[in-house]
Amino acid sequence: MVGGGLDYSAAFQRGIELIGKRWTGAVVKALIQQPARFNQLLAGIPGISDRVLTERLRELETEGIVERLVDPGPPVRVSYRLTSRGRALEPVLAAVSDWAESWLVTPAAAVG
Repeated sequence: MVGGGLDYSAAFQRGIELIGKRWTGAVVKALIQQPARFNQLLAGIPGISDRVLTERLRELETEGIVERLVDPGPPVRVSYRLTSRGRALEPVLAAVSDWAESWLVTPAAAVG
C-alpha cells in the first residue's frame, strides 16, 4: 500500500515489466511444450529478429526462467528449456491468452 490508498506492489510491477516486455511472452509460451533450439524459436515466432531473440533468451536465463542446454556433440547443439520458475508462468500466460481471446478485437475482425 502506498499513499493515496492505492494497492501497489513492487514485486508485481517487476513481474509485469518482465513478462510484458516485447516478445518475452511469445518466447516463454513457445517453450512451454518442449525445449527448442534457437532457430526453431526464430522460425516459430513470426516477426522476432535474431538480435531480439538473443536478448530475450539472455534476460530470461538471467532471471532463472530459461536454461541453456549445451549438447557437446559433435556437432555442438544448444537448446533452451523452461526452468521450474518458467513453467510456473504457464497458468499466467494461459490467463492472459484467455483474456485476450475474449476481450481484444483482432485487426481483421475490426475491419470486417
